[in-house]
Amino acid sequence: MRLVFVENGPIRLEGQRIVVRIGGREEVREGRVSLCRCGGSGNKPFCDGTHKRIGFQAPGGELEMGD
Repeated sequence: MRLVFVENGPIRLEGQRIVVRIGGREEVREGRVSLCRCGGSGNKPFCDGTHKRIGFQAPGGELEMGD
């Protein structure tokens, strides 16, 4: 799995199969999912693009995680 910290944007999780469980809600995605990093998303923990509207700023980067 790989974490991509998009400059001024969300954290993108990339892998073959990603399961996100929040409370009683579960979401399964194939390939990638973008998580809110700005704190303003109306669809937390997922990114809804609010970072662009509010001018969120943060550095980019990547983290590769083994199996």
